Amino acid sequence: MAKQNIFHDKQPDKIRLDKWLWAARFYKTRNIAKEAIEGGKVHLNGQRCKPGKEPKVGDELKLRTGWDERVVTVRELSDKRQKAELAQQLYEETAASIQSREKAAEQRKAMRGTMAPRPDRRPDKKQRRDILKQKSHLRD
Repeated sequence: MAKQNIFHDKQPDKIRLDKWLWAARFYKTRNIAKEAIEGGKVHLNGQRCKPGKEPKVGDELKLRTGWDERVVTVRELSDKRQKAELAQQLYEETAASIQSREKAAEQRKAMRGTMAPRPDRRPDKKQRRDILKQKSHLRD
């Protein structure tokens, strides 16, 4: 079975960037997409942009969501939000982006054990009082 353009036969020529990010399922709502663009977390072709900027097929987007930074290329334009499998056809993530995200995830996973050790159980009432006493003596 050949892949077809499942969105609509008539692709929009012009679409707002925040609407495309929402349709491609990078963000849950258009408002969150708009805030990410205005906050400088989305760069179009290496430059900050406004939510009304019109992406074109072949444009490169750099998106920061949480700990991850993705670099994707726009493959199709759509203003309709579809299933996740269909939304992934709107863009293609670069190989370097995938590799750097995997490497960063491995580093975060390795760092989990090196953080401050957690006690086996919560301190009881007397131990909490002692901790608070020590903290107050350190401030004085």
